[in-house]
Amino acid sequence: MLSTAHHSTAQQADVVIIGAGIAGLSAARHLTSAGVRVTVLEAAPHVGGRMATDEVDGFRLDRQGQLLTTSYPELLRTPGLDGAGLRKFSPGVLVHSDGRNYRTGAVGSARSALTVARALASAPRPPLGGAVDQARLSAVLGRLAATPTSRLLTRPERTALEALSARGLPARTVNGFLRPLLSALLCDPDLGTSSRCADLALQAFARGRLFVTAGGASALPELLARALPEGTVRTDVCVTDASISSVTTKEHGEITCRALVLATGARAAAELLPGLRAPDFHPVTVLHHTAPEPPMTDPALLLDADRGGPVAHTAVMSAVDPARAPEGRVLISSTVLGTPPPAAELDRTVRAHLAKLYGTPTDDWELLAAYHNPEAVPAMPPPHDLRRPVRLLSGLYVCGDHRDTNTVQGALFSGRRAAHAILRDLGVRPAEETAETTGQEGPEGPEQLPAVA
Repeated sequence: MLSTAHHSTAQQADVVIIGAGIAGLSAARHLTSAGVRVTVLEAAPHVGGRMATDEVDGFRLDRQGQLLTTSYPELLRTPGLDGAGLRKFSPGVLVHSDGRNYRTGAVGSARSALTVARALASAPRPPLGGAVDQARLSAVLGRLAATPTSRLLTRPERTALEALSARGLPARTVNGFLRPLLSALLCDPDLGTSSRCADLALQAFARGRLFVTAGGASALPELLARALPEGTVRTDVCVTDASISSVTTKEHGEITCRALVLATGARAAAELLPGLRAPDFHPVTVLHHTAPEPPMTDPALLLDADRGGPVAHTAVMSAVDPARAPEGRVLISSTVLGTPPPAAELDRTVRAHLAKLYGTPTDDWELLAAYHNPEAVPAMPPPHDLRRPVRLLSGLYVCGDHRDTNTVQGALFSGRRAAHAILRDLGVRPAEETAETTGQEGPEGPEQLPAVA
């Protein structure tokens, strides 16, 4: 729990950030770029939080299967990420239906809708219907890609599933493409997420390409950490007491500060700050297999429109990013959303489903690792505030994907919002300040811990 007591110490920083996930590192990068002295404290032995990658027998295995898109603005706005290596999936996705895989395309811009419609029409017996239905789908995606984000946020809010039926598309298009795609993008198999979050996810898909970072998800936070001044990030640190004026740790004693940022996960932040609401979560399980031969050579994301098993999406990851597997070896990464099968049955059930999706036996596949996180992604049912406050009072701030959207984009943006709020309180104008990052926080509250949602 946070306290308001002041402790004297020789160690000083302008801002202490608890948590070296992508949000905390984003905030640190924006602050240090403005000349602010920052100390980032992380309890784990590595940076990145949920964006962690393990090395097993030469394979690089992500612990969480969240998808990223090249259209995320924060990838360009966050200093230090310009060196990220992007390994893109094939355009669009593959959708498995009735025993066959069909390619569907992203739009990228409104002008390319006709091109996508032709690509969709070229697939035999596609699950999306005939050429007219496919043209309608590409037109919907094209309009979504061209719609200003501010306009999306003014649309009536409902669940993502309810909103799908209002798009004027036939049920076969919704169930054969949009529903499995949105489930994968939102990590929400039931699509109870706010329709505004769903619109943002579909817009990002329509505007860009799905990708992973070269060498694993941990590459993004590691890039941010390396771009910070030496000594800024301290890992393996246990925080025993924290206030808006000082933080006490077992390893480094007390560190005085002018501002404190909670950049932990949503539940940990709520435990540190009573009154901060902890959301529900979407569980995610990621399994990594190796096989004697690749089940396909296409570096595509494969979705299951039939929902014929536990796997929501899968890919031959060694085809997408060769750096994730030793030379000559094959890596297949698959994601299960929601409650997985019992542990004793998980691998067998998943391999049986993958055999259907890839159309090849999987009996000789080897399970490298299975990661289950019951709190992988914060749930965002309607009504959901896409700009939850990051400034709780002068000197106390919170950031993370639970403050914006539950994506890497949302985490990065919340870190930038928190950094800009701190800079304004310190009397420093941020180098880059937009309408989205100003005027969002309420008036300064009393010097006590507030009860906030």
